[in-house]
Amino acid sequence: MYQPIDSIKTGTKIKKMLKVAGYEVRDIQEYLHLSCPQSIYRWFKGKILPSVDHLCALSKLLNVHMEDLLVLQGQSIEDNIDEVTDDAGIRRLLSYMKCLQEAA
Repeated sequence: MYQPIDSIKTGTKIKKMLKVAGYEVRDIQEYLHLSCPQSIYRWFKGKILPSVDHLCALSKLLNVHMEDLLVLQGQSIEDNIDEVTDDAGIRRLLSYMKCLQEAA
């Protein structure tokens, strides 16, 4: 049976995963080349879900599968958040370096 995505829990999970990894909203805004941070705050509140493109980019940034960012109805938010804590600072630095290389 089909299980819909719980947008509120998904937003909370994405927010927690980004926080654990050491990212601020401004960092994500720059990484995704968004003109303003409002869509990120709307994700966090569960008002909207990130686009597939943004989910893909976030999954690469956090080094998790796209599915790990989503919470289906009836699931716990805590699934896979601990995986992000391992070497979060190193991953953040490598992500910034990659962005700088791509921009050059």
